[in-house]
Amino acid sequence: MNMFSVLSSARLDGQVKAAGWREYLQMARLDHMTKHVFILPGLVLAMVFRGLPDQGIWWQVLLGFPSAVLIASANYIINEWLDRESDAFHPDKSARPAVNTAMSRAVVYGFYALVSGAGLLMAHAVGPLFLYVSVLFWLSGIVYNVYPFRTKDMAYLDVLSESINNPLRMLLGWAMVDQSSIAPSSLLLGYWMGGAFLMATKRLSEFREIAAGPGVQVLHRYRRSFQQYTAESLTISCFVYALLSTFLMGVFLIKYRIEYVLALPLVITMFAHYLALAMRVGSVAQKPEKLLREKRLMGITSLTIVALALFTFVDVPLLHGFSEPHFILIGAR
Repeated sequence: MNMFSVLSSARLDGQVKAAGWREYLQMARLDHMTKHVFILPGLVLAMVFRGLPDQGIWWQVLLGFPSAVLIASANYIINEWLDRESDAFHPDKSARPAVNTAMSRAVVYGFYALVSGAGLLMAHAVGPLFLYVSVLFWLSGIVYNVYPFRTKDMAYLDVLSESINNPLRMLLGWAMVDQSSIAPSSLLLGYWMGGAFLMATKRLSEFREIAAGPGVQVLHRYRRSFQQYTAESLTISCFVYALLSTFLMGVFLIKYRIEYVLALPLVITMFAHYLALAMRVGSVAQKPEKLLREKRLMGITSLTIVALALFTFVDVPLLHGFSEPHFILIGAR
């Protein structure tokens, strides 16, 4: 008998308490709001490259951020409900309300529909582009969690389908400023691969910790995609995603603002430090919503933001020659 069967039997015997409104609200994971910081670069870059609209953006921002929070919460609700069996095998996720309390299916789906509807209604008020991206953001939760798609059970596709929320969040920020254009593809793809790096390091940290503790069999029961992963393959994938992200961001920097290249060493330092965090026991990489507590990482991130802000306004003419082909001649041909 597996862990979830034990919990199910306990429910039937009346040993598991019925969920109250607090448990249902916890499913929305409002404490994960910090992840919406990924919206800000899209908002700022749209202002830099497209300029502020005549009427300003305050109304769009005031509606846009809560809309994104609600849609993300809808995705969390369906995630926790459909993962309640497998989460019973995870050291931390086994404490989630859907695992430990008796919940009403009707209430869960009603809550999901209410939060989804509210988020999309607010998105409609922001504007058409913001609404289209919001629908994609909502659909990403369906594709990731719900059969027959459920990409979270497929190795590599699980990382790529979860991390697509990164460029979608960037687009949400961009759409708050400009409804008439879409952010450059090199920027969006680089942002996507950066998100894939974060998700791959999260899985690497989980793999190392659970395999060394409860064991590989528990890991496989927790998530099917881990049946196709090894510590080595996850580490290699982290390097691949980091390389792709920095390459694509480099393409964007050279095409749109070459001065940003001077901040690239700080970006690479962030990647390296984050990978080092994933190697620690009890790594915060498993809980990205708590990254704000990592002082060194926040320090590097702050320096990167300052550098990018500085080179938004400071021109370095010497760098412009690097975007053109040059050859060092050593003699007559």
